[in-house]
Amino acid sequence: MPTLPDFRLETHFSKWEFKARYHMTASDAESMSMAELLGMASPQEREDFETMWLGYTETYGAPDLRETIASTFESRIASDILCFAGASEGIFAANTVILDKDSHALVITPNYQSHETLPSAICKVTGVPLDPDDNWSLDIDRVAAAIRPNTRLLTINFPHNPTGAILPLDRYFALIELCRKHGIYVLHDEIFHGLGPSGTRHLPYIADVYERGLSLGVMSKSYGLPGLRIGWIACQDAGLLSKMERMKHYLSICNSGPSEKLAQIALRNRDTILARNCAIVDENLPKWDAFFARHADLFDWKRPDGSCMGFPAYKGAEGVEVFAKTLVEQSGVLLLPSSIYASELGETPRNRLRLGFGRRGLDEGLAALDAHLMGNR
Repeated sequence: MPTLPDFRLETHFSKWEFKARYHMTASDAESMSMAELLGMASPQEREDFETMWLGYTETYGAPDLRETIASTFESRIASDILCFAGASEGIFAANTVILDKDSHALVITPNYQSHETLPSAICKVTGVPLDPDDNWSLDIDRVAAAIRPNTRLLTINFPHNPTGAILPLDRYFALIELCRKHGIYVLHDEIFHGLGPSGTRHLPYIADVYERGLSLGVMSKSYGLPGLRIGWIACQDAGLLSKMERMKHYLSICNSGPSEKLAQIALRNRDTILARNCAIVDENLPKWDAFFARHADLFDWKRPDGSCMGFPAYKGAEGVEVFAKTLVEQSGVLLLPSSIYASELGETPRNRLRLGFGRRGLDEGLAALDAHLMGNR
């Protein structure tokens, strides 16, 4: 495999995430302390955690954790689940196992960078852009036109990073039927499933509705528990899961045992945690609405469908890159400029900013952002 390019988002975060005073672009929900999470455990779960043996765990993941993950789906069972050390390991394993040098892959753009760079390091890749004038939706006819005889994998992500868009249900099922017709695997990055403002209608998990669908999940985003580093792929194709499990032998080998125990506690309290995190989204979104109403001359804002991210356009004369750089250097407010989401596969928007609204403490950051704008007018 060729040397992978710099991961722009992570490089940017390595410089600013823990240095900026106001982290206004987080893609994860509000996290919690160890004490808060253990407070949700039953007495038996707490004892199991405190007395657990700190040896290796099963490569597939602890059987009881896989059962609990499977219970979040409509019709999956534990044997349909393979756990990973976070979502990125799952992305790597899926691309490496499904694709080879003679394959062709499709990805939507803009995208989380590894969804593009990993398949591009293996085979030919075609990007299919989301349409900002159609609520960042996907033209299924355009996907169909991009399919080749050797197309093996399509990667999608809804709710979408960075726009928060959710594909309309009819288009989703049309996309699945198209891929079924051509025997194409679909890796659906569903890590924001369950998170969004009240009334959000999430898509069915791809692993429940498509025999070649891979549902990528993780504790990091909707659950707000990135420190656990627990992710998974659900899939009906047992042979494919077995190949990915053998690939994992070259990667993490197995997950952290304590993290598996903690993830199981969180998933058994899934409804409570998601309700808490969605309530934070409901509290924060009107604050962003009011901010953009105050600065309508500088931003074009549309509420996202789901997740805890938005992707407004910036209309200032200096451009979004200069604005984002000046904002963090002068006022300590971190937002992501759209260059982070640039693609080698085609044009992507150049005037956008990714912002977040899944964490508490938004008021202080908005006040600093207001002050920066007023001071620089």
